Amino acid sequence: MPTCPVCGGKAVGRVGVDQYYCWDCLLEFNGRNEVFAIAEDGTLVAYDHRGG
Repeated sequence: MPTCPVCGGKAVGRVGVDQYYCWDCLLEFNGRNEVFAIAEDGTLVAYDHRGG
């Protein structure tokens, strides 16, 4: 199981094919280092985890 690309945590679960969820950051990410926040309506919103 991969570690979170944002916090480096191991509290990661698989939510789909090549899609993972970090229980520490509350963010989704994939194997291509794309990170997404989850909006109130459940849609994924791009999240810039590199700090600008």
